[in-house]
Formats: sequence, structure tokens, C-alpha cells
Amino acid sequence: MKTYEESIAFLGRWGRLQKIVFFLLSVSFVPNGLCVFSIVFAGAKMRHHCLIPEVDLTEEWLNAIIPKEVVDGGQELSRCSRYRLDVVRNLSAQGLVPGRDVNLTDVEQEGCLDGWSYSRDVYQSTIVSEFDLVCSEQWKQPFTSTVFFLGVLFGSFVSGQISDRFGRKPVLIACMIAQELFNIVQSFSPTWTVFCILYFITGFSHTSNYIAAFVLGAEILTGHVRVLFSSVGINCGFAIGYMSLSLFAYFIRDWKHLLYATSVPGLVFIPIWWLIPESPRWLLSVGRVDEAEATVRKIAKFNKVDAPLLIFNDFITKDQETKTLPNKHYNVFHLVKTRTIRDTTIIVCVVWFSIRIGYYGLSLNTSQLHADPYISSFLSAVVEIPAYVCMWLALKYMTRRVTVICILVTGSLSLFFIQLVPQSVSYIAVALEMLGKFAITAGTALMYVYTAELYPTSIRNTATGTCSTVARVGSCIAPFVLSLSVYYKYLPHVTFGTMGIVSAFAAFFLPETFGQSLPQTIQEMRKRESINCSFTTSKKHSPPLAILETRL
Repeated sequence: MKTYEESIAFLGRWGRLQKIVFFLLSVSFVPNGLCVFSIVFAGAKMRHHCLIPEVDLTEEWLNAIIPKEVVDGGQELSRCSRYRLDVVRNLSAQGLVPGRDVNLTDVEQEGCLDGWSYSRDVYQSTIVSEFDLVCSEQWKQPFTSTVFFLGVLFGSFVSGQISDRFGRKPVLIACMIAQELFNIVQSFSPTWTVFCILYFITGFSHTSNYIAAFVLGAEILTGHVRVLFSSVGINCGFAIGYMSLSLFAYFIRDWKHLLYATSVPGLVFIPIWWLIPESPRWLLSVGRVDEAEATVRKIAKFNKVDAPLLIFNDFITKDQETKTLPNKHYNVFHLVKTRTIRDTTIIVCVVWFSIRIGYYGLSLNTSQLHADPYISSFLSAVVEIPAYVCMWLALKYMTRRVTVICILVTGSLSLFFIQLVPQSVSYIAVALEMLGKFAITAGTALMYVYTAELYPTSIRNTATGTCSTVARVGSCIAPFVLSLSVYYKYLPHVTFGTMGIVSAFAAFFLPETFGQSLPQTIQEMRKRESINCSFTTSKKHSPPLAILETRL
């Protein structure tokens, strides 16, 4: 019996249709890059202080009514308090001068009862100024990003089942439209609560169309083309969208108009429906053999190759094959059932968590760096492209364990050193943070492959899904780690770096998989050296698995 790839081998791996699928699906990830990190600018913090209504005060009291406080070694106007307005009015009416006739430390303070005044020097408006997410409401600013990632978390559970039932292409187009439409509708949100509800749906739609596009490309493309698409194509498409976001935000300083502008590119890809076929592999899996064969014949005609009279006459679907195999089912509990597998699972989850929380933490923090936020965000996106290319090469020639340890140590040390950089040479701090972002981005791509190689076929998907879920929890927490900067400016960097060092130490106890055949059963995995294994010296190595999408 022929396998699927043997049945369609006559199409070739790099025909005209495959080139179109590769290009269109890769660039279809551009809107995702725009969507995920638009909150960096739409939800950026704005300098603010208490709004002072028009009252009859002397110039001295107008300049002194906002208390000064020490922030990062310098003095700034208090963001959440002012001297009591009624007291100040009485003192001003008496002709008393602050600092000379009145000791300001003796004057009672109050909150910003009349609202806040926001600085417009960088941003015209963000959701922070729109919904007053400051002072007692400041926790809502990082939580907004968490809501998006919760939508991603929920969507990752549901989207696969929807795609398996209704097909890859319908889910891709429907969720792509939903992502852009809800992105636009968000700008009309009357309250922060409504904004968060819509943002949750946007996150759900984002991951659903992301997964559908990834799976569709992985099922249509074959061989090394599939590996290139999975490792470089989709990730570079995402990075290009991320890079473009900085350009959009630079010219559009209002958060509402920014959401409009970043939604347009996604709607441009709707014609993909007529340009890309449904996955023949999925059609076969649901028993629609005639449609699958018709689709393959159309591809053959487009590629100008001759199709055989019978294509899938002796093809056995996966469902049919499983009927002849023992009815053995595995679940997440098998990942912790024995000590060997349990130790590996715990370590891998720790590494995944550290890498993902670091990736989103550094990405969301770009607007708070020393340098211009637009340049910083652009650089943060640019470093992703060489990171993916370097990791693709590393997967071919370097051992997995040494690579992941080097990545974690490099990223962590660069984040530790940021706090040692003087304010006068802030560009060095930006360079160090970009180095950390480079390392963590590369680690994201690596861990999907490493995880798939560690676990046997029977629980490989379960293991990858479980680790990916743990990683999503890290992305949900990342915005709150950034808020630790109110206690110490570099505390988020120290936290990310510490987690990276701990993960690097833990990764030392992972088994090596480079140059080894993939385990097929749990028994094979248990026999593999796991804790004190030596680094492999074999020159012969297996090709890397198709890298699963790196932002699930």
C-alpha cells in the first residue's frame, strides 16, 4: 500500500502550485505579526499627572500643586496625587508662597479627583488615556495583554477540533476575517471591559487562523519544502508583520486609527480562498476520496504534469490503519507515569515556560526601553529573522542539548548586564536586550523540534500540546512580570534572566536526541539514557522534524 506522499509524488515538491502555496501562506502570517503586538503601542503607558481644573491660583501654587517624587534616581511630578485643592486655594488667596511661607510637607494630599492630564509627546492616545488605566486602575494595563493571551490559550484548544471537522481552508479564512473585524470593532469600545471581551475574541481568532494556515501548508507541501515552510517561511512572515507594525505606529499615533490601519492587510488575503486548494490529506482523512483526487488532479494540471489514472485507489487512511492496530490510548497522565518520562516532562515544561515568558516579556517591553520605542520595536522584530535562520542551520548541524543551554545562557547573561549600562549609553542596553530577544526567539523554534524528538510517537502530540499549553501560561503572566519595574526598573530583566539560568541548568539533564532515531514507543523512550547521557558524537544525523508553529 502506498503512503499519501508516495501517491502524490508525481506532483513534485516545488511545482507552480507549491510555490504559490508557500508564498501566500507565508505572507498570510504578516497580519498576525501586526495583530499580536499592536498592544505595544495601542496600550502603551503615557506620562501623566493629576488634572488641575481652572481655579484661581497664583502661578507659584499652579507650579507647586503637584508633589514631586523620586523615580529611578530623578524627580518627577507625582502621577496619582496632588495637594488638596481647597487648602491650596485658601493659601493662595492669603498670598502665601509655597516653599517660603508654607512648608509643602505639611499640606495634606488627595487623589486625582478631576482626572488626569496625559503627555502627548510620544502618543496622541492609547487605551491607557482612553480608559484611565492608571493609579488604582493601573493593573488593568498589563491584564489587557493577558486577556489576549487567554484568548490564544482557549483558541489553541478549540481551533484544532474545528479545523479537523470543517476543513483547513474555511477555518483559515473565517478566522482571518474575524480577527481583522474584531480588531476594528475594538476601537469603538465604550468601556475597558468591552475592549477586553473583543480582545479575547481577537486572540482566539488569531491563533485559530495561525494554526489553520500552518497545518494547511504542512499538509500540502512535502519533504524539505515543508521543513523550510515550517521553520523559516511562516516565522519570517510573522516577523515582517511585526516589523511593519513599528512603521504603522510611527505615523499613526492614535490607538483607534492604528487598529484600523493594522486590520487592512488581513482583509487583503481573503482571495486566498480562490487561490489555494483544500488539503487533500484532510479530505482523505474524512473519507472524501473523490474530492481529494479531484483536487490533486487540478494541482497536477496547474503544475503541467500528467496524473495517473488512479491516484488513491490503494491508499489507506489513518483511521483505517488504526483499526488493525491494538486499541491503546494515551493521555497527559502518561507524561508523568514513570520517573524517566516525568523528569523529562518537568524539565521540558520549565524550559518552555521560561522561553515563552521571556519572548513575550521582551516583545511587549519594547516601548519602555531607553531608546525611541518605534526603533526599539523595529529592532525587536528584525532580530527574529536571523534567529530563525540560525536555528534552522543549528538543527541540521548541532546537538540539541548544547544548543538549548547556550541559547538560555546567552539570553540570560545579556539581560543581567542591562542594569549595568549607564543611562548615557542607552544604545548598549538596547543592543543587549536585542541579543536576549535573538537567543530566546531561536530557543522558541528549537524547543518544538526538541520536544517532538524526545517523546515517542504514541504521546508526541500530547507532549507537544501540553508543553505548548504551559508556554501559553507563561505568555499570560509576562505582562505582570513587566509591571515589577515599579519596584526596580530592571527587575523584569533580572526575573527573565534568572529563569533562563535555572532552565539552562535543568536542560543539562535532558537526553540528547541529535543523530538518534525517533522513539516509537514509551518503552523505547524509557531505555534511552536520560540524566547522565553523554553528548553524541555521531556525524550521521536525522533531518529535523517539521518545526511546529512557534507562537501557539
